[in-house]
Amino acid sequence: MPKDAPPNGGATPDADPVGPRQRASEMQAKLHRCSAADPGRRFGDLFNFVHDPATLLVAFDRVADNRGANTPGVDGLSAADVEERIGIPGFLNALRAPLKRGTFRPLPVRERTIPKPGGSGKVRRLGNPVIADRVVQAALKLVPEPIFEADFKPVSYGFRPKRRAKDAIAESRFYESSQFRAGSRAPAASKLDERTRPPTPST
Repeated sequence: MPKDAPPNGGATPDADPVGPRQRASEMQAKLHRCSAADPGRRFGDLFNFVHDPATLLVAFDRVADNRGANTPGVDGLSAADVEERIGIPGFLNALRAPLKRGTFRPLPVRERTIPKPGGSGKVRRLGNPVIADRVVQAALKLVPEPIFEADFKPVSYGFRPKRRAKDAIAESRFYESSQFRAGSRAPAASKLDERTRPPTPST
């Protein structure tokens, strides 16, 4: 774990004057800085960050913002059910305890089938994990993500936050059209230069 990372032992969101979302963002920023400064660095004890209350809260935010948040798993709970019936603090506290002890076990995935596009009559299978499992998955992604981000190049688009394959296609088309315009201007500029260049005196 980075030496300048803040302790996160038994902190709770309510006891944190900085705010859990800001603290999670600062944690990610520190991990990114350490990884960028020392590409060969090995990070230890990162799991403390996974079950940190701030990380779990941000993870729940991401799950709740996902368009599948209202699709329940085998326990019948959606993200809205958690907020309305259980309460986010109580839900995350109950989730954090087994995570911290190392006794957390995911539940089976609820499967359903949907028709494939095109009217072929074929179907594809979808799996819906329970909300608790989705939050753990999101938390596990939040922690190593800034470490690996430091290794990516600006032109890397695969499986990165706020980047899509469509962005890569758009950028490639932009550079392709830019090179085409530059290439089409070159002959014209050359001919113009020939017309305006003063004649070379004969010897």
